[in-house]
Amino acid sequence: MARLTSILDNDFYKFTMQYAVVKLFPKAKARYQFINRGKHEFPEGFAEKLRVAIHHMAELKLSKAEKEFFAKTCPYIDPTYFDFLQGYQYDPEEVKITQEGSNLEVHIEGYWYRTILWEVPVMSLICELYYEETGQERVSDGEVAQIVNDKMDKYDKLNITIADFGTRRRHSYAVHDLVIKALRAHDSNTFIGTSNVHFAMKYKTKPIGTHAHEWFMFHAAKYGYKMANLLGLEHWADVYRGDLGIALSDTYTTEAFFKQFDKKLTKLFDGVRHDSGDPIEFAKKTIKHYESKGINPLNKTIIFSDGLDYDKVVKIVDFCNGKIGHSFGIGTDFTNDVGLKRMNIVLKMTEAYPDEGEWTPVIKLSDEPLKHTGDPEEIKMAKRFLNIPDHA
Repeated sequence: MARLTSILDNDFYKFTMQYAVVKLFPKAKARYQFINRGKHEFPEGFAEKLRVAIHHMAELKLSKAEKEFFAKTCPYIDPTYFDFLQGYQYDPEEVKITQEGSNLEVHIEGYWYRTILWEVPVMSLICELYYEETGQERVSDGEVAQIVNDKMDKYDKLNITIADFGTRRRHSYAVHDLVIKALRAHDSNTFIGTSNVHFAMKYKTKPIGTHAHEWFMFHAAKYGYKMANLLGLEHWADVYRGDLGIALSDTYTTEAFFKQFDKKLTKLFDGVRHDSGDPIEFAKKTIKHYESKGINPLNKTIIFSDGLDYDKVVKIVDFCNGKIGHSFGIGTDFTNDVGLKRMNIVLKMTEAYPDEGEWTPVIKLSDEPLKHTGDPEEIKMAKRFLNIPDHA
């Protein structure tokens, strides 16, 4: 049965955001909600199985070896944070799970610095339990490794770098382990790291990531939509002083982002991450933005991370070569390519409670309208504030 075995079995950007939240917003609270985009039908008794798996997460503790690895890998994070993480325990009381028929609901609430770690492991547990409880048989371990090697043989020819971003919607821990093992064993320099800190430690590779949409969603709740991107990036720079310099661009659409990505921030950050919408159009806008600030786009990088597979990567490389730096974060096409239908689920922040304020709805306006999340009325209001057309 699905179980987590390490507190570091999570995305790197969850820990980097947690550190920033502890420093800047220790009194803030947050609420999260599970969204079943793929309309998956969960079998009877699924909620109870998930509760048991989450209950076991309370037993996870940062080991001495994990602490030493994390501190050595991230010298830009204060030692006090690793002491804090060593004392951190998941509290299952923060997670409410219900099920009616085949419909699963998950709600999370608590101090933001605590609840920020739940999203990724809960999603990975939901995926793994779903495949277990529905009795779906995946391909063999050998085939998993072969699929990875075949993909990497093709990626090698593109002269690019690739990281694994597949924790949240992986088929299972076992498959994820097989994938990272195969990526590390592959004889090339194409694979550069993983978003999963546990596997980065296990396979002696680099943990990769910066921040996620919720960082900017909280800033909108505290400071308003027009200041969310600007202050989100300013605060990130205050904490990390130039490290972890890839900015997420699409929380309130790329158009709104580039209006606030001023020359100081444009120079300070190493690049931007693309996570929704047409990647070629995004690259064109990004190149134009850098050129407008007098910056050579070849000195900056776009990290592409939106539902990538080989065909998408080829198109992006063909366009970006010689124009702008580029790298790729590949998720479920690595960790859930096992002969079964992949799950389409998310778990998003829905409300934030700034240290001085009240519960405030939060939303995400991606560059792909179908990926907007949050209250429809709040989405309409945000679009008015940011001068975004209704159809976008």
